[in-house]
Amino acid sequence: MGGLVIPWGSIAVQLIGFIILLALLSKFALKPLLGVMEQREKLVNDQIDSAERNRKDAEELLNQQREELNNAKKEAQGIIENAKKLGEQQGQDIIKTSREEAGRMKDTAIAEIQNEKDQAVVALREQVASLSVLIAQKVIEKELDEKAQEQLIQDYLKQAGEEL
Repeated sequence: MGGLVIPWGSIAVQLIGFIILLALLSKFALKPLLGVMEQREKLVNDQIDSAERNRKDAEELLNQQREELNNAKKEAQGIIENAKKLGEQQGQDIIKTSREEAGRMKDTAIAEIQNEKDQAVVALREQVASLSVLIAQKVIEKELDEKAQEQLIQDYLKQAGEEL
């Protein structure tokens, strides 16, 4: 046997020592280290979940703000349209009122003109009547011939034309 001698006793002692060392490391170092790693993994997962929730909340808030902005734009557009319609309606009302007032003024003026015309016609009739009576008196007083009577009528008509 000249070769190689394997020290089985030494290997067995080293193997037992290694197993004991593994057991001690497992109990006192590996389990706490794995616990810390699990806690760290849980913390990272919680932070990822929190970030995801915050992102979703931010998206919802952004969508809500966009919707509110669109609603505000629609409301503003509605207010502008209502103001335009109200302005147009008020303008039409003012025009209508002005036209009605102008019509009333025109009717009043026409009525006044007609009244003055009627008064002038009445005054003219009174003058014609009084002139007719005057001519009749003169005709009766003078008992004129036909030529003189014709001259008297012409004078009367001339006089009536000048008074009008």
